[in-house]
Amino acid sequence: MIKETVLSRSIRLMFVGGIALGMHAASAQQAPDQPLQKVEVTGSRIPTLNTEGASPVTVLSAKDIKIDGVRNVEDMLNNLPQVFAAQGAAISNGASGTATANLRNLGSDRTLVLVNGKRLPAGSVKDSAPDLNEIPSGLIKRVEVLTGGAGAVYGAGAVSGVINFILRDNFEGVEVQGNIAGFNHKQHNGVADVVSKRGFAVPGNANFDGKTKDASILLGSNFDNNKGNATLFFTYKETDAVLQAARDFSSCALAGGDPNFTCSGSGTQASGRVGAFTNDGKGGVRAYSSATDAYNFGPLNYLQRPSQMYGFNAQAHYDINDKVRVYQEFGFHNYSTDAQVAPGGIFFGVRATIAGDNPMLSDAWRTALGLTNSPTSKTTVTIGKRNVEGGPRIDSINDNSFREVLGVKGEINNWSYDVFGQYARVSHAESNTNYFSLAKIAKAFDVVNVNGKATCASVVSGADAACVPYNLYGGAITPAMLNYLNASGINTGYTQQIIMGGNVGADLGVYGIKSPWSSNGIGVSFGVERRAEKLVYRPDDTTLSGDLSGAGGASPPVVGGYSVKEVFAETRVPLLEKKPGADSLDLSGSFRRSEYSTDHTANTYGVGVDWAPVADLVRVRGSYQRAVRAPTIPNLYNPQSIGNGGPAIDPCEGPSPSATAAQCANTGVTAAQYGKIEKNTANQHSSLTGGNPSLAPEEGTTYTVGLVLTPIKNLTVTLDAFKIDIKNTISTVDPTVALTQCLTKATASFCALVKRDQFGSLWLSPNGPLGYVAATNANIGSVSTSGLDLGAAYVMRAKDLGTFNFNINGTYMRSSSVENVPGLGSYDCKGYFGATCGTPTPEWRHKARVTWSTPWKFDVSATWRYVGSTKQEGFSTDDQLSNRDDKGVVQVAPIESELGRRNYFDLNVQYPITKKISLSAGINNLFDKDPPIVSTLVTAAAGSANGNGYPQVYDSLGRFIYLNLTARF
Repeated sequence: MIKETVLSRSIRLMFVGGIALGMHAASAQQAPDQPLQKVEVTGSRIPTLNTEGASPVTVLSAKDIKIDGVRNVEDMLNNLPQVFAAQGAAISNGASGTATANLRNLGSDRTLVLVNGKRLPAGSVKDSAPDLNEIPSGLIKRVEVLTGGAGAVYGAGAVSGVINFILRDNFEGVEVQGNIAGFNHKQHNGVADVVSKRGFAVPGNANFDGKTKDASILLGSNFDNNKGNATLFFTYKETDAVLQAARDFSSCALAGGDPNFTCSGSGTQASGRVGAFTNDGKGGVRAYSSATDAYNFGPLNYLQRPSQMYGFNAQAHYDINDKVRVYQEFGFHNYSTDAQVAPGGIFFGVRATIAGDNPMLSDAWRTALGLTNSPTSKTTVTIGKRNVEGGPRIDSINDNSFREVLGVKGEINNWSYDVFGQYARVSHAESNTNYFSLAKIAKAFDVVNVNGKATCASVVSGADAACVPYNLYGGAITPAMLNYLNASGINTGYTQQIIMGGNVGADLGVYGIKSPWSSNGIGVSFGVERRAEKLVYRPDDTTLSGDLSGAGGASPPVVGGYSVKEVFAETRVPLLEKKPGADSLDLSGSFRRSEYSTDHTANTYGVGVDWAPVADLVRVRGSYQRAVRAPTIPNLYNPQSIGNGGPAIDPCEGPSPSATAAQCANTGVTAAQYGKIEKNTANQHSSLTGGNPSLAPEEGTTYTVGLVLTPIKNLTVTLDAFKIDIKNTISTVDPTVALTQCLTKATASFCALVKRDQFGSLWLSPNGPLGYVAATNANIGSVSTSGLDLGAAYVMRAKDLGTFNFNINGTYMRSSSVENVPGLGSYDCKGYFGATCGTPTPEWRHKARVTWSTPWKFDVSATWRYVGSTKQEGFSTDDQLSNRDDKGVVQVAPIESELGRRNYFDLNVQYPITKKISLSAGINNLFDKDPPIVSTLVTAAAGSANGNGYPQVYDSLGRFIYLNLTARF
């Protein structure tokens, strides 16, 4: 049978595009009578006996995963200090239905995810990052997280790193697993008093909620005299919902106060608003008060979404002879979930004209609105009403994926090869229900008096005979009213990926090609690949038009794709061996040329060094990598359209502009137009948004340097510094920033974005091309991060007491900088959180564990997870983040100035009940530590925020109790 060399296995990895940052893997132990096998080191396709490399790697074994106890792959990864929160089951408002990984906090779409070395497709039409829900957690053999250098090895998409899931593919027998898990929580947060004083319900203790139940069966067998193996895996998982109402700290929408939080809410409330007034529930009218009338939207939002998932995986290989193996991988998953948020309705801000003879109005209402009982007495006011009668808005998401890989690999005259093809497709279906129609809202409030009966004007005119007037004035909300206004939207689509590639490589030592100072030969690898990506997004007419009130506006259809052709090569040169000052010194290099169908090309390359001055004592490693991220299909092809998202104010408008003639000339205003541009009294100017087919790939540069120390037997310590700089990031310029910078500084790049119409305006043009400020995607930004990773492992044998294994994995963040627009400078989010910085970025995070392997057959593990404190970004001294008054005082409520550090302690026990049945049980967050909380206003723009905090970052539901039973036959 063919031996799995580094090359033959890593050829499975080679076509995965992207930079793989750091990993070290342990070599497989060999039986005494077997020769050493060359093993795969993630991040390289060259066969080697040496498992050390120029880049560091974090490895999670199947045992590590079982000790963690979590059944969501995203939670498993989020426990690592190199991984930051992204999409997951704890996100409801803004959920994509996917679970994504975010290495180094550089964004999920800059993290490459592989399965057995082959890339996953875009996870959804809503999220270009790979979906971790496609990974069968019960089939994982190990996870390798490379966070520092392999762009030329894998291609585009891995600017921040690579996560490689290795699945069990050579199994014999039957294995059945059953799991149950849930949360236990005692309500003990001080904010409960705030909730109670506001008159809202405070939940009781949770004995065991948010349950997850899953079962799987793994079957495998060799066949044809052990020439082949087939492995099948079936799994089903079901997760219960947890409402924000089930935890005291999320049972009301908080606002920062002094000295404590207050229960805030939405101005679109339950009883309805008409201008400054609301009905009193008794047919009367009173002034609206935010202190008592604001709607508490929190309780009906999910803190954990419900979901169902089932999947099937099939892997097989067959050795035609001892030099040729054919193999295949197939994966399928179906994932469905509901993202529930508070009821929608008529969001306060809609304008309506009300006639005084409207039969729905009482005399008290007419008096409040300054009306008389006459059809000619009219007023135009802002209205709003929460649709509490219709129930919460529900976004139902269903994704199906399947992925097939077929290949052949082997060896010809000491050269290994791997040729394969891969096809993957993710189908998406989504429905949004319990919304109001914006178009029908307008009709329902255009009411006339017909013989004393409130009647829609559209009924009288015949434009809409079904229209039913809506009552905001204290009368009953009838089913007929709801049925008329109710609307839903449906969108479907799919992403598709096709990859074909091949690779050859060898250890040239068999031909005598090697350094004169080393006994090991020079390793080489060469390959080609073609990858095609496609996305189709089809909204229905309601979604397309943006008619759903509170759904975020119009969603245009997208149909697009691109392809890339690549050639690549890699070499490793063992330069010195067993020499004074160099027990070993290896150099490595890699290069990849990529040609995109979008008329862009990219060269990626890397060099590395791995130097051991003294055997088994100290090793120095370092690498330099250039990587790219190709634009996503939405980045390229989202339709461009002009809307009212431009600047609120144009200083060049009106008869007396606030800007000078010279300043306005910078923006395109002629001398003849100055002082004669019509003023927009609605404060809504135009902007051009959408994709940009001319986008170039982002360019990333990664530096790593590290030490591997073995000062005593059984102790290994690693220290690795990293720095990642990404330029030409795909971003947009805020239209207000563009106009201001052009006015005040005449910066050419900003002025090029301001396009005035024939009248000099940014909104008028009734009969000609519209004026606007361009805010389409462009390669204009940059991001950077740097820090230090610490790892240590120690094995202590305690004679009759068994063995103790200690390990720690920690990361110190030195910087996390962003420059959205050239010329404005960058801001550093290290140590901060907020609407701009988003997810908390603490200076220090770690995961430490001790496992006691007892002589009594059971193992006990204790884990310490630490997340450092972060400050609200308003405390930053950077002008782009700072929130200070003229005297330099930070305008942040003390109660939400900081997310305090969190120490979480977990326990796990593993015990073999019989030779065939084993048990694993544990408790995470043993002491039921509450998450740090912060007001909704502070986190509003942060993607991982929900329920007055960051539930994807912190343990937000309490103690997590789990039990796993595994039976093998």
